[in-house]
Amino acid sequence: MTRVAAIDCGTNSIRLLIADLDPETGSITDLDRRMVINRLGQGVDSTGRLHPEALERTFAACREYAALIAEHGVGPDRIRMVATSASRDAENAAEFTDGVREILGVTPSVVSGDEEARLSFTGATKELTAGPHKPPYLVFDLGGGSTEFVLGAEDVQAARSVDIGCVRLTERHFAGAGLPTQAQIAAAQADVLAALDEAAKTVPLDAEATLVGLAGTVTTVAGIVLDLPEYRSERIHHARLTVEQVRETTARLLSSTHDERAAIPVMHPGRVDVIAAGALVLLEIMERTGALELLVSEHDILDGIAWSIA
Repeated sequence: MTRVAAIDCGTNSIRLLIADLDPETGSITDLDRRMVINRLGQGVDSTGRLHPEALERTFAACREYAALIAEHGVGPDRIRMVATSASRDAENAAEFTDGVREILGVTPSVVSGDEEARLSFTGATKELTAGPHKPPYLVFDLGGGSTEFVLGAEDVQAARSVDIGCVRLTERHFAGAGLPTQAQIAAAQADVLAALDEAAKTVPLDAEATLVGLAGTVTTVAGIVLDLPEYRSERIHHARLTVEQVRETTARLLSSTHDERAAIPVMHPGRVDVIAAGALVLLEIMERTGALELLVSEHDILDGIAWSIA
């Protein structure tokens, strides 16, 4: 067994996984898995810089995670932090890197979109081949600032990252306090469709494959479809959603007020203002791929980061 600590710092959230890995069997045993909504990508799309408040929220989470990592006895050579879309885009990314290094003792890996996609693929599919969900897999990781697409079976065949995500789309089109207008929804859809056109130049989105969706938008929509009284990971992991269920849920979220979305039992407070845009991206992906069904995975880039350490 190898004990590792993996940290995924995205545009909307920063997550920690401390786990024991068995490379021989491919098993992963969670010791601690948690998330903080840090919204590192606040304003990056418009200003090109990481906001001081967003940096402080992120550093506060890192201090909490550093204490947990120490409690579990994970050495610095078994810690890896991957930083994604927001820290790639920002002019002042060095402030982020220096702050993380001071707190955690490791330099965050600011990975390319393609590497992000490959880590997501590994995390999502490592356990699938032994079950009923057969390859090839078309995996997408719907984040705050970007979405990664990967097609593969045992190995990655094609990967592409595009700049559509729940935070980026919200800030561009749904930033007002009221319900989005039809014109705003249409403009957001046009952005998503243009990004999907770009992704399709590298990854055949219409390939006959098991469609696997990752990250908070996807798992939250799954919890809503399942009508869960609270967020329950074991019910959401490997749930299957039909395109019609996603279409109905997206329409509901786009026509709900902030308070109505906040009252949904599975909704994390940090996702209330971005979930409608995220659901719209999810729906457009399913429509574009022609998939009638989506397999939801709780195992994603965080698990892929863990395996990359081992």
